Parts: sequence; structure tokens; C-alpha cells
Amino acid sequence: MTQTVKLDEVAHLPRWRHPRTLLFLMAAAMPIAFATWSALLNNFVIEVAQFNGSDIGWLHTVREIPGFFAIGVIALIIFVREQVLGLVSLAMLGVATAVTAWFPSLGGILTITLLSSIGFHYYETVNQSLQLQWLSREEAPRVLGKLLATGSAATLCSYGLIMLLWEPLSLTYNIVYLISGGITAVIAVFAMVAYPQFEAPNPQVKKFILRRRYWLYYLLQFMAGARRQIFVVFAGFMMVERFGFDVHEVTGLFLLNLVANMIIAPMMGRAVGHFGEAKVLRFEYVGLVTVFTLYGGIYYFGWGVLLASALYVIDNLLFGLALALKTYFQKIADPGDIAPTAAVAFTINHIAAVFLPAGLGYLWLISPGAVFFLAAGMAATSFCLALLIPRHPEPGHETVFAEALTPAQ
Repeated sequence: MTQTVKLDEVAHLPRWRHPRTLLFLMAAAMPIAFATWSALLNNFVIEVAQFNGSDIGWLHTVREIPGFFAIGVIALIIFVREQVLGLVSLAMLGVATAVTAWFPSLGGILTITLLSSIGFHYYETVNQSLQLQWLSREEAPRVLGKLLATGSAATLCSYGLIMLLWEPLSLTYNIVYLISGGITAVIAVFAMVAYPQFEAPNPQVKKFILRRRYWLYYLLQFMAGARRQIFVVFAGFMMVERFGFDVHEVTGLFLLNLVANMIIAPMMGRAVGHFGEAKVLRFEYVGLVTVFTLYGGIYYFGWGVLLASALYVIDNLLFGLALALKTYFQKIADPGDIAPTAAVAFTINHIAAVFLPAGLGYLWLISPGAVFFLAAGMAATSFCLALLIPRHPEPGHETVFAEALTPAQ
């Protein structure tokens, strides 16, 4: 990528080379590797490496360490453009995913997971920054919803092929990982060559910043990261360990999630634009309190697989509403703060992720239901924080406290 094009000068380019098109291409490429890795993970580690609850906890702790150090993006963008860094990270994710099955031991899986996680987390940090820089505040909620739906569609294709072909073709973990990771890596290399470097109108601050007026955003990110880890690590693990789901059954459950996301994600974007970030986030957190409480009840009251499967789908849909947290920050941020704050926020989001999976892995061995009740408490805390978001957030009106202190005009 040698050509540099300003965002307000992209009209002369063919539509397929526009920055928004690149965002959609990346949104489709990342899940092909990451979602396939996730879909096969629980069966792979249980069947091949004989993982237990403690082992899976350690795996996800290692996986989240690069997210904790996502702040390193700030140092890298001094020397490398964000767009280049994002695509290189995407390629790294693809390559590491491709060779996952070559390391069927605890140490090998932890090592290759660390490498793929570096690619994933650095890509996600940069991608979130580019989205908020390349999209206007007016169009961001709607386009972010469509980007979420695009990722779901790409994942749907991956899961559909796994579910349909796993048994008939006697597919192996090695074959599926090689194909999915390879496709993501090839798309990343293509994007490096085919697209110019897009220059946003507001130069980004290339140093660590931690602004007091973003405190509510930081806290919401911390709680989101802690809560999300419990779902990512233990919800899918429960379906395999407790209910004995096979690969094609886990993938089928994921397919339900994806179809629902493809239909509902654009509606979520429109809902954020219509109702505002405050109401949407409160709705999400009330829903998550309910879902996690019912998850815990599955272990204490013996509720069955149908309820667990339904909760898994609802859980995924509710997490999609987290795009409101992105648009909340976009509205309160100085334009030059987006890149460094995206890195800082990603690190804050992963503080709990470094110790929670391993710690809760031991709690899981004693009381799996207690893990989900803890997540319900985290969602309730997030709801209380969301009560502090004003109806119309903007610089100077980041919280209801700031809004209350501003004299009426």
C-alpha cells in the first residue's frame, strides 16, 4: 500500500476500494479464522488434549494476555500506520489459526493460542479505532450494525460448512484449521496490496492518554471485559462438558446465533440511533442479569439442554448491543483521542480477563453455577453504571453529573 488518499477524496476510487468497503472486508475476514477456532476449541482440547475446567481457564487467561497489552498499539502506530498494523495483525491471526492442530498438548496449545491472540487483539484494537475515525457520528450506529451482521454472515458460512461436511467428509481439526486460517491470511495480504492508505482528517495522538472525563467509559469497558470472559470461557464449555455436545452440535448452536445476528444486528444499530446509548445499554444489562441467573439455575435445579441452548443464543444477541458503547465514546471523545483511547480501553477491558478465567476455572471445579451468578452480579453493576450515561452524550456532557452541573440554556 503506497498510495495515500484522504477520506474526503475517495470519490474517484471505485466503490470496492473505498474505506467503508475495506471495513466490511475485514469484518468478514476475521471471523473465518477466529470463529472457526472458537467453534472447534472445546471439542479439540477435550478430545485431543484432555483438558479439564482448570486447563480451559488457563488457556483463556493466556489468550487474553495480549489484550491486556493492547496498549502497545500506541507505540507501534508511531512507526506504522494503523491500517497497515491492522492488516498485518489479521494475517498473523490467520497463520497462527492455520497451524493450531499441529500442537496437540497443553504447552503447545497455550503457545499457539498466545500468538494467534496477539494478532486478534491488535487487529481488534486498530479496527475499532478505524471504524470510529472513518465513519461519521450520524452513520456510525447503522454501519456498525451492518458490520456486525457481515461478520455473522461470514461466520455462518464457516459454521455451515463445518456442520454439513464434518461427518460426511471425515474432516479433521488440522484440515479445518488450515483452510480457515489460510483464507483469513490470504484476504489480509490482498487488502494490503489492493487498497490505498486512507488518511483520516484528524491526526491521532500517538502517546498514552488517560483522561478523567472518560472515567465512565473506562469503568464500563472494565465490567464488559470481566463479564464477557465468563460467557466466552464457560458457556460453550458447559455445553460440551455437561450436555455432551459434539462438534457438529456446537456448530449448529453457533449457526442459530449467526442467523439471529444477521437479522437483528442492523436493527440494533438503528435502535442505538433512535433510543440512544443509555437506554440500549440498560436494556442489554438487564437482559444479561436474567440470562446469567438462569445459567446458574441450570446447575442447581437441573434445567435441561433446551433452556441452555436458548440462553446461549439470547446471550449472544444481547452482547451485540455493546456497539452502543463504541458510539457513546465516539460522541464524547476528542477526534484525536480515538486511536490511543481505543488501545487504553482495550487494555482496561482485559484487566479482569488476565486473572478471571484461571481463577474461575478452579471455582468451576467446585460450583459451576456460582461462576454464572458472579457474572449476573457484574451485569447488575454495569446496569448501575449505565444509569449515569446522559441521553445526549457529548464532550462536556459525558455523564449525568456533568449534565446536571451545566446550566440550562
